[in-house]
Amino acid sequence: MPLQDQLSERFRRKQSGTQYRTLLQVLHIDITLLLSVVLLMTVGLFILYSASNQSSAIFSQGIMHIGLALLIMIVLAQLSPITYSRWSLTLFIISLLLLALVLVIGHIDKGAQRWLNLGLFRFQPSELMKLSLPMMLARYYQTSNLPPKFKEICIGILLILLPVLLTLKEPDLGTAIILLIAGGGILLFAGIQWRYILGTTFVAVISAPFLWRVMHDYQKQRILTFLNPARDPLGSGYHIIQSKIAIGSGGLFGKGWLQGTQSHLHFLPAHATDFIFAVFGEEFGFIGCVILLLIYLAIVARCIYITSQAQNTYTRLLAGALSLIFFTSVFINIGMVCGILPVVGLPLPLVSYGGSSMVITLASLGLLMSIHGHQQLLSH
Repeated sequence: MPLQDQLSERFRRKQSGTQYRTLLQVLHIDITLLLSVVLLMTVGLFILYSASNQSSAIFSQGIMHIGLALLIMIVLAQLSPITYSRWSLTLFIISLLLLALVLVIGHIDKGAQRWLNLGLFRFQPSELMKLSLPMMLARYYQTSNLPPKFKEICIGILLILLPVLLTLKEPDLGTAIILLIAGGGILLFAGIQWRYILGTTFVAVISAPFLWRVMHDYQKQRILTFLNPARDPLGSGYHIIQSKIAIGSGGLFGKGWLQGTQSHLHFLPAHATDFIFAVFGEEFGFIGCVILLLIYLAIVARCIYITSQAQNTYTRLLAGALSLIFFTSVFINIGMVCGILPVVGLPLPLVSYGGSSMVITLASLGLLMSIHGHQQLLSH
């Protein structure tokens, strides 16, 4: 090819790439985060198909959940963080009302009253609180002088405890823990002084016996089982024992896709939801688990980077809390499946089957894209 044609081709490719990057900037889409998320959800679809015993219905629903969640993520990325700041209080109040409503007319499944039946689909209000609580706290501390004073800390704790207690009432210990960690994370990001941290830790320690008394029997059983799963191998310890067997039997490279026995022979409970990582470990082995963790690490790293680039208090606190929620959800789920944490009933983000979890997780990433995308727009 003549030199002039080569230069023309390079110029055309450069122009095309520039237009592509400009389109992504206009849509406020973070390409690194988007590609990592799409890769993770693609892997999730493959393992969901296997974990559901090749159910075409569940696989189709999983694709629908992903499509809806991606659309919501892209739409939320278009809105300015200023808009989210203005709507924080309203969304928080609506979420609280929905949490209260689910305790009255909520759908009961496996002894838990966590869902509102809206006809075409069921919705879990506690998932929405994963967005509205960080937004509300970030909005409150945006107007305060940081670090927060004692009164502002008390108000923040009250805002955290309201949804946490309502969520525990359902009961949903896993989501309650996530909300508590997210709220506590915002207090830390806001610059709470060490004496308040130590004081809170002291109160938590001395109140542990009281908390034990008010816990549900199944929650106590999960903690005791975590300490010694062999105490009840056919009862409360069955989940974690079968999960460890599934992961261990995968070896280095796994048994192969669709070749797992623990899920296909129904030894592993909740194999399409809470314990889907055990299915993945059995079929893809240690190497597959490492690759999956690296994908999660890429998403978390990008979230942290977006947080570090935030320019004001609201976006910095909100981005930090949403990043913490995503990381904590992954850590708790994999930890409980591997037996290093008690079983609390928490899905693996963007992999486990579940519409509410998928939509809220991608919505939170949409907020992070909004923070980063509008940040870039304002800086030019």
